[in-house]
Amino acid sequence: MSGQENTPAAAYDLVVVGSGAAGMAAALTAKIGGLDVAIVEKDSHFGGSTAVSGGAIWIPNNPLMRAAGMEEDAEAAFTYLQGEVGNLMDTDLVRRFLKAGPEMVSFFQDNTALQFEHRAVSPDYHPDRPGASMGGRVLDAQTFDGRRLGKEFDRLKPPIGDFTLFGGMMLNRFDIGHFMNMTRKPGSALHALRLLLRHGRDRLRHSRGTRLTLGQAVAGRLALSVLERDIPIFTGQALTALLTDGAGRVTGIQTEAGGQITARCGVVLATGGFPANAEMRAELMPHVAKGAQHFSMSPRPATGGAIGAARAIGAHFIDTNRNAGFWAPVSLIPEGNGATRPFPHLFLDRAKPGVIAVSPKGERFVNEAVSYHDFVSGMTRAGLKEAWLICDHRALRRYGLGPVRPAPAPYRHHLRSGYLKKAATPAELARRINLPPETLNRTIQAFNADAAEGIDRQYGKGSTAYQTYLGDPDHCPNPCLNPLETGPFYAVRIFPGDIGTSMGLATDADARVLREDRSVIDGLYACGNDMNSIMAGTYPGAGITLGPALTFGYLAGRHAAGEG
Repeated sequence: MSGQENTPAAAYDLVVVGSGAAGMAAALTAKIGGLDVAIVEKDSHFGGSTAVSGGAIWIPNNPLMRAAGMEEDAEAAFTYLQGEVGNLMDTDLVRRFLKAGPEMVSFFQDNTALQFEHRAVSPDYHPDRPGASMGGRVLDAQTFDGRRLGKEFDRLKPPIGDFTLFGGMMLNRFDIGHFMNMTRKPGSALHALRLLLRHGRDRLRHSRGTRLTLGQAVAGRLALSVLERDIPIFTGQALTALLTDGAGRVTGIQTEAGGQITARCGVVLATGGFPANAEMRAELMPHVAKGAQHFSMSPRPATGGAIGAARAIGAHFIDTNRNAGFWAPVSLIPEGNGATRPFPHLFLDRAKPGVIAVSPKGERFVNEAVSYHDFVSGMTRAGLKEAWLICDHRALRRYGLGPVRPAPAPYRHHLRSGYLKKAATPAELARRINLPPETLNRTIQAFNADAAEGIDRQYGKGSTAYQTYLGDPDHCPNPCLNPLETGPFYAVRIFPGDIGTSMGLATDADARVLREDRSVIDGLYACGNDMNSIMAGTYPGAGITLGPALTFGYLAGRHAAGEG
């Protein structure tokens, strides 16, 4: 593995546009299949949205779960997706994903540094649906030592800073549990100390921690394999147009710098969709069209340029999904210069005991423990442009709230910045955040009465295996419920946001891009969020973006190499 000049050659067999999981999967598969491959990336770093993601990979009936004795009916996942997606399901694509997904896992395990581990317990987001699973379908990349990338480590897109500690120390779900219990359990304290010592050594030589987890581990492991196989990654190379011959076959790309790159076997589009494109958001997201602010957690270079280039040569863009994006509630952290940065409330706070969400009228509007996608769907159904997460002092110090860390971490700087609102009583808090005090009092009193019994009669918080999985396993009788009664009380304002877009280019089961009449555009492939999601704007479980991204990247690479 060695460094490279950032100037592409005039021609390759396959040009992959985008360096996230989908793009690197396509590049690796094609290279192993014998093609000369290059990756071009608009951003100054490689890794794409994968590098800033949670890294979950949803692959039903995968070989790791089978090896652990977790056999499942081959039709169960199809039944589950059918119930989720309904009449928007593209049966051919879903069948291909379910068949090829396990093959993809074995291929990368056998041929690359991308090594997986399965979550024995990780319920699908709607575990009461037929075909849902309580665990095994979700894979994570094994923790990765970023030092193996050598000088290329600094080219890997760093994680979201607010998801790290002490200048870039990453934690996985297992680590987070230990840090939350470090003052109560000696074993957790020892685990935390080991990680802190490792991080301290890292910071003597590196700009951030090199112990990579979550999406960083996925991107880092794929990047190591890409670089070891001498696949160049050219950063700062924005796609502006696709080149075609007289028969309409894609023959290469045009870059913003003015260069043309010939692609003898085709071009793969894997640039991450259009989450940073304000015009497309306003056109395709009804709540944005109605004036709601919307904040994406995806990288800013993902402006839909590849989708636009494909549409310019006749590709069909599907805009009929149930939702245009994969939703997540987002709060805004002040940066001190008048600017803010978004923080996604995915799974660490909303489901915990002692936390509720209320509308500007001071009323609850949704089950707080549902998935991030369903939570924002609840906001938009209620016509809300914003809402508030509210908790008491016990919940704040036990679990944290957004970027506010649990004890013993300090939190008063969030009060000083105005991010976190505080008051001695619910009525006083309501006045601080401009809610009706009497209504908020009634809301909290009604919730508290139910929470004391361990049942939420209004919205059912803590009523499914997925919800209790995200709660506090040490809290009884319901891991998701506790009265808000220990003052002072706190609030954080939240808005609709996303972790990626779901609408994209129509493809066939080999990831070949299609025209509106379903004819194939020869030489053009799409995967990741440039490809229309097989979930059609629904969100069935953790990893339903990266699972298909890796799988259809693998299928695109195979087909381009003549193995499809």
